[in-house]
Amino acid sequence: MSRTVIESKTKTVVIGFDEPFCVIGERINPTGRKKLAAELEAGDFSTVEKDALEQVACGAMVLDVNAGVVYNSNPDPNQTEPPLMRQMIELVQGLVDVPLCIDSSVPAALEAGLEMAHGRPLLNSVTGEEERLELVLPLVKKFNVPVVAISNDDTGISEDPDVRFAVAKKIVERAADFGIPAHDIVVDPLVMPVGAMASAGQQVFALVRRLRAELGVNTTCGASNVSFGLPNRHGINAAFLPMAICAGMTSAIMNPVRSVEMEAVRAANLLMNHDPNGGEWIRFARVLEAVKAGASFAEASAEAAAGAASGGRSGRGARRRRG
Repeated sequence: MSRTVIESKTKTVVIGFDEPFCVIGERINPTGRKKLAAELEAGDFSTVEKDALEQVACGAMVLDVNAGVVYNSNPDPNQTEPPLMRQMIELVQGLVDVPLCIDSSVPAALEAGLEMAHGRPLLNSVTGEEERLELVLPLVKKFNVPVVAISNDDTGISEDPDVRFAVAKKIVERAADFGIPAHDIVVDPLVMPVGAMASAGQQVFALVRRLRAELGVNTTCGASNVSFGLPNRHGINAAFLPMAICAGMTSAIMNPVRSVEMEAVRAANLLMNHDPNGGEWIRFARVLEAVKAGASFAEASAEAAAGAASGGRSGRGARRRRG
């Protein structure tokens, strides 16, 4: 069975078919967040600090760190992203001990993040585009890290799931040429918005099953893409996640601060026998009780996390490294 190992300085997270679903926190990303983008350009990292702490308290096992802000003062990301990525990685791993996912479209920023990160981060991402393969796969090999493989290539994003599978297969095969094993490839089969493509959910479930059966790889996605453009997006996301987990998806880049989506993930873990004694579900139920009593989800989660840290053991999917 495929096991993708991601590490911080003190903690190991395993993405795998027999592991609890891996929640990768998406919030440290200035894309579409004008306030955060302006703060980062001004050297203000207060929102990054808040997002890092809240996401981990709410159940994120890995944090995605994206430095993709276009400065008004300098619109060239090749110059601005690498130093910003270093700052963000240093800050975040000084606040929390979960592994990181280094996220950028700029290869120099990916390398800067890899140089700063402790342990074994996840690299986000490589595509099937020839130029991207030649730039990113050597970094994956050099730093011995796992990588997210996005199923688009030089022709763009195909609506045909067979084409997206072929791109994923191509990336896995090209990675093997560099000596990178399939268990270090986490494929993103690309979730289309169901509002624009009625079969988008069915497509991704079938793709995940095929990726698992034929390539033996773990999978991830930007979970909120499925609901883009529709009302009550969190309800759609909360329905999508357990269905994706049942199809075999092993991780998602998502917002852990949304209680309805985390409730869906916790319930799916229980039903898939990835929480065999129900300990995580029981702890989460107590958080929801506190929320009903008036606490915010982040506050209740932080209090529960503090209690678990002082007297409980970490779960099977996220465990302390020895030594």
